[in-house]
Amino acid sequence: MKIKSIKSSLFWQNSVNLTIALPLIMFFLAASQTVKADGYSLILNGKSIHKEEPKKGSFNEKNWGLGLQYDYEIYKEHWQPYLTASIFKDSYEQNSFYAGGGIMRRFSLDNLYEDFYFSAGVVGFVMTRKDYNNRRPFLGALPAFALGFDKVAINISYVPKVEPKLVPLWFIQLKISFGNFD
Repeated sequence: MKIKSIKSSLFWQNSVNLTIALPLIMFFLAASQTVKADGYSLILNGKSIHKEEPKKGSFNEKNWGLGLQYDYEIYKEHWQPYLTASIFKDSYEQNSFYAGGGIMRRFSLDNLYEDFYFSAGVVGFVMTRKDYNNRRPFLGALPAFALGFDKVAINISYVPKVEPKLVPLWFIQLKISFGNFD
């Protein structure tokens, strides 16, 4: 029992350190480039849609959490590189953390609404999860999509079934630009 409580307290200590470290890492990475306030966004994690039912019980599909995203200047008219970090409640109601970055190909949909776009790309990350490798960090890469406007958008990632115990799912976030608060 004592070992379990020690491990539990170490997790929370590491969680606090990770929660502080991830935004700082993003800040310093972004600060090494030309930074604009409009590049920063608040990420509100909120929803997952599982494509299969669990063997027993049910999945948590309300994945509440917070994160940050930094979007660099669009490169060669269509390519949007970005950094992201977040903490959220996973499908088993455990805290999960990730930090990473990616690139998206942006398709303008200005003919529908001004500044409206759809993006598709990839996100690479380092993540910790209780149910995978006992919270030891692991690397991953996922297809990523976004639909919205410069000030507000929806981020969507697809997690395929990569091992027998995993269930494929869609993970949805709301992205709100700090530029909204100017």
